[in-house]
This record gives sequence, C-alpha cells and structure tokens, in this order.
Amino acid sequence: MRFANKVVIVTGAAQGIGEGVATRVSQEGGTTVLVDRSSLVKDVAEKIKNNDSNAKVSWVEADLETYEGAEKMAAHAIEHYGQIDILFNNVGGTIWTRPFEKYEPSHIVDEVNRSLFPTLWCCRAVLPYMVEKKRGVIVNVSSIATRSIYRVPYAAAKGGVNALTASLAMEVAPKGVRVVAVAVGGTEAPARRIPRNPLGNPSDLAEQDQIWYQEIIEQTKDSTYFGRYGTIDEMVAPLLFMASDEASYITGSVLPSGGGDQG
Repeated sequence: MRFANKVVIVTGAAQGIGEGVATRVSQEGGTTVLVDRSSLVKDVAEKIKNNDSNAKVSWVEADLETYEGAEKMAAHAIEHYGQIDILFNNVGGTIWTRPFEKYEPSHIVDEVNRSLFPTLWCCRAVLPYMVEKKRGVIVNVSSIATRSIYRVPYAAAKGGVNALTASLAMEVAPKGVRVVAVAVGGTEAPARRIPRNPLGNPSDLAEQDQIWYQEIIEQTKDSTYFGRYGTIDEMVAPLLFMASDEASYITGSVLPSGGGDQG
C-alpha cells in the first residue's frame, strides 16, 4: 500500500509500461488518473475498476504533445481529487528507426515532439500544485537508447529528459518536490494496439525499415548483460520504487533499468 492516500497521474496509460504502472499503483492503494490521447485509456480504467470495485480511478483523453493537453490533465486531477502527489511521465517512444542521414526533417520534429515535449509540458502543468502543497514526486521515463543506433532524434529527446530531470530536481528540491527518472531498456510487450509509426507496427513497414528495426533489437539485446529484453514488470518495479517514499532521499537521478546497459 505504498500509494495509499496519494493521487497519481500516469501518462501514456493506454498500453504497455503506462498500463502496467497504472495497474500496480492502483493495486497498492493509489488514486489513479490515467491519461492518453487514445480512447483505449478508458478501457484500461474500466479494467482496473472491474478487477477491484473499490479502486479509485478516472481517465482523461488529452494530447500531451500540447500544453493545453497537459493543463487539461492537471485540471482534471485537481477538480476530482484536490491534489496531485505523483506524476509518471510515460509518453514517448521511437517513431522512425533508420540511419540519421535517412531521417526526413519532419520526422526529427515528430520524434522530439513525441518524446520530450510531453514531459516538459506535464512537469510545467503539475508543478504549481505540488509547490503549493510543498510536496510531490515527478518520475520521468527515459531510455537507455540515449546511446544506440538508428534513432538519434529519439536519443536526443531522451537526453533532454535526463537533463530536465537533473535541472528541475535542483530547482524544486527546496520546495519539497522530488524529480527522478528511470531509463528503461528494451521491453517485451504485446503488439501495440496503436502503433507509434503512422505506417504501422514494425511488421507492417517496408523491408529496409524492418531490417533497420531488427538491427536495433539485436544491438539492444547485445548491450545488456543478460542478452534479452526485460519484461513490463521489470520496468514497472523501479518506476514504482522511485515514486515511493522508500526513495525519499533520491532526486535528480536517472536509474538505468537496462539489464546492465547504462545508456
């Protein structure tokens, strides 16, 4: 019950790691606000409620690549629960996978909009409420892919998340707020119900794109000590720890969760 009496926002909660975090937080007593731009987020909220009729859970459809979406998210939490104790910034993920010289300029912009700006906007949206209460925790989902092949714009965006974590933590620690990050590794997960790439999931891409994607998988696995991807549970656990009171003296840190790959 690490999250009893706490209001916890989880972004990117419609599937994958975000869904896993939201489910576990709810099981550990948290009041959860699930946020995603996909209507599937409602299904996740209903699933949590169906598994535990006493669960306190609500959902928000919002585009967190915009500040307006982040404001909508924060306003919902305050209107319904009166406080925001923890924010998990989980929106992000590689869209295109290819050598950097093959990226279209628009693709580079898309990667940064997807994997950096939601974290910036959501931090900005919740901070006034946390500072007012003199307490709060922000957990940013980073990536070991800050050092990898064929996804330089994504790596740059996640490097920005790491820098944001360090700088914001220094700024708001005197105001009672912790800011931390977990650099997650390659993760075994079901096929995405909503692909990150507008052309579809990896199996839907052109042959050359599939070859590049497979090379990323091999490089990621080879960079770990275990030679494999992690599970969703193996990514969720360190995220929950960093958000919990057990980590009360940790701030400004990026915890690698990549099977030995430090990113």
